[in-house]
Amino acid sequence: MKTIVYTVIFLTMTVGCYGQNKENMKNFDSNFVHTVYFWLKNPDSVEDRKAFETSLLKFMRDSKYAKTNFVGVPPKATRDVVDGSFTYSLVVSFESADAQAKYQTEEAHNLFVAESSSLWTKVIVYDSIGI
Repeated sequence: MKTIVYTVIFLTMTVGCYGQNKENMKNFDSNFVHTVYFWLKNPDSVEDRKAFETSLLKFMRDSKYAKTNFVGVPPKATRDVVDGSFTYSLVVSFESADAQAKYQTEEAHNLFVAESSSLWTKVIVYDSIGI
């Protein structure tokens, strides 16, 4: 019984110390999700990747409207239905379609496009609203 009690206390403290909280993470908002895939012109260029990542992460840090964001790269595909042809992905959540529209014209977005658009050959966007 002591083992169970200690395990519960340990897990509670672990989640409390390392889990999601208001200081270190905002809640994902399923009202409006903006998913973007980028194909860089020179995906093997360390310099291009660094420039793109720096600009994109700065944009996400400075955006007034993005509620949450995730920046990723494709993992090694293990199934035929997985498209790993892109170089980077970006998933951003918003409280509303209106907030996402404002994000498209905000200064941080415009700066990102100006800094990085010469680095990519293709961009595909998928927008979704929660059901």
